Amino acid sequence: MDESDVPRREPVWLVAANVVAWRRCGVGGRELRPGTKNFKGGAKVYVVHVYWGPGGERLTVLGRERHTSRWIAIDTATRHLHGFRPKLVHTPRVLERLHEAGRELGPGPGEDHAVEVAATLERYARRDRARISPYSPHPDRCLCHACLTGEAG
Repeated sequence: MDESDVPRREPVWLVAANVVAWRRCGVGGRELRPGTKNFKGGAKVYVVHVYWGPGGERLTVLGRERHTSRWIAIDTATRHLHGFRPKLVHTPRVLERLHEAGRELGPGPGEDHAVEVAATLERYARRDRARISPYSPHPDRCLCHACLTGEAG
């Protein structure tokens, strides 16, 4: 296949985030697990869609899968992500996956919209992480994201 046959896609502004290194789970949030089932801790993901209705608790993200490193689009909890930021995406595989997922790739929302969405999602993620286990004690030298970043004030 010739390079001229491949459709060239324009860069798109998306919200990028990282998967938390450790997340609290289980009864009372006493158990710690690295990353999520599908993504390694620290993996960069791109937010494709936000479900604003229930308070932004679920997102559809696009990232490299934990075991195979293939690009996957999957729904995940907002609290499992941190460091939301606007990002101009040029990566051809990401743009191709967005097109496959039915996301309209036009001039659409720009950098200003991505900045607002990133700030809102960061607020929601902090709120949701704080709500998971508000009264359960954290062990000494806890590795959860809130303790590692100082959110658990």
